[in-house]
Amino acid sequence: MGIHLHQDFINKNSHYWHRKPLLQKLYDGFYHLIAQNLSNLPDAKIVELGSGLGNIRDVIPDCLRTDLFPNPWIDQIENAYKLSFADESISDLILTDVFHHLKYPGTVLREFTRVIRKGGRVIMLEPYMSVLGLLVYGIPHDEPIAIMKKIEWDAPEDWSPESIGYYAAQGNATRIFIGNNFRSKLEDWQKIETIRLSALAYAASGGFSKPQLYPTSMLPLIKKLEKLLDFFPGLFATRLLIILEK
Repeated sequence: MGIHLHQDFINKNSHYWHRKPLLQKLYDGFYHLIAQNLSNLPDAKIVELGSGLGNIRDVIPDCLRTDLFPNPWIDQIENAYKLSFADESISDLILTDVFHHLKYPGTVLREFTRVIRKGGRVIMLEPYMSVLGLLVYGIPHDEPIAIMKKIEWDAPEDWSPESIGYYAAQGNATRIFIGNNFRSKLEDWQKIETIRLSALAYAASGGFSKPQLYPTSMLPLIKKLEKLLDFFPGLFATRLLIILEK
């Protein structure tokens, strides 16, 4: 994605963000869940990749916000495949709806391993492909699920991080972190935890660009329903929180 397309995307999302107060409430909940799962290492250095509108600071004030392209609220320009941080210098690395845009997950995870301290964490929030998730992220969504497409784990030898283009495969996190198919490739991480969330309130919110399917006043009721649906993640989970600890 070039800088002009990226800025157009940011501008549209900013417009929706301010028009849909429900979005602000839902992301506040997501960020609080992420905050609850931080490593809590001393002298923490918390970094978010792909910060978008930069709203994580509302919940994690000391988080360093980064993105591929500049904006006034972005603290630093960073490429996930070639981070500027020193070895073992970050306590927590946060990605919200970023991982499924990274075409070479093995290459990027090795870079994350390099910069994360012992006991530090990578925390990622991603789409989850349950029965409901396949419906939510399928036909109505602009990005492909690519659930059957081969995952290119490593970047080609002649590939350069500066040459990244647009990529999306919403099913990648489910395929890589749920089940055992990729566990042998994740041995650099001492602990892998996944939390599957129905996140019905978000799914029915329409996200940034789709119509909101319920009034904001119904949010407390839908949050109660979510607690029931969370008992059946294979059917109803639409969000996946991934916690990798080094």
